[in-house]
Amino acid sequence: MTDNQEQSHDGDFVQSLERGLSVIRAFDAEHPKLTLSEVATSTGLSRAAARRFLRTLVQLGYMRSDGSRFALRPKILELGYAYLSSLTLPEVAMPHLEQLVEQVHESSSVCELDGNEVIYIARVPTKRIMTVTISVGTRFPAYATSMGRVLLAAQSDERLDDYLESASLRGLTGHTITSATALRRELRKIRTQGWALVDQELEEGLRSIAAPIRDADGQVIAAINVSTHAGRRTLNSIVEELLQPLLATARRIELDLARSRASVRARPDA
Repeated sequence: MTDNQEQSHDGDFVQSLERGLSVIRAFDAEHPKLTLSEVATSTGLSRAAARRFLRTLVQLGYMRSDGSRFALRPKILELGYAYLSSLTLPEVAMPHLEQLVEQVHESSSVCELDGNEVIYIARVPTKRIMTVTISVGTRFPAYATSMGRVLLAAQSDERLDDYLESASLRGLTGHTITSATALRRELRKIRTQGWALVDQELEEGLRSIAAPIRDADGQVIAAINVSTHAGRRTLNSIVEELLQPLLATARRIELDLARSRASVRARPDA
């Protein structure tokens, strides 16, 4: 059964709405202005039906007419604002994580800082490399993770002092930094270079590289990582092969976030 056949048998389907939307979709970059006849031809509507939809859209302020041709007005953008404004960081990030994982063939995640821990808000896995199952909502101590260190490095000196005083820097593996002095030194390095590399500090065999995700004001709001197994990649190969794709992905996420927020702030005049 085709989509149209399914719709015709659906008692809740409003055909007039579908036809009205088809009139809007008839206008695009190649056809910014159309006559009544052109709209009717493009949509398959009769001239009388096309005229009613066009006049309704004009009266509602979504379209304008110079007497013979019609064109969309900026108010039409309001129809997309609800969707754009409702996009969360995970929803914006997921397509980019999927693309990154496909490119590097390693797992990738996005985390936010919540107290002394990182919380996973988006993840695209590949081969399982940890004994602990990771999913959205999983938490780890920030000091032992690459994303946690990126987020800690972005904190003010006062916030960082509070963290180092309250956090319990336990040795999760034989590689874990457990000294506040050593951790502070590592965070200064991360703040300068703009990314973090952690070698088997959360779990034996797990290596991870992370970068910050910033909002339009330049504030770090989250972190993105790529994780791999020590048996597959050396530390040098991680930096050489994974860092640039990671940084590029972070930048694309930032651009999409900025676009979605900007489109909501710059609502057009009716």
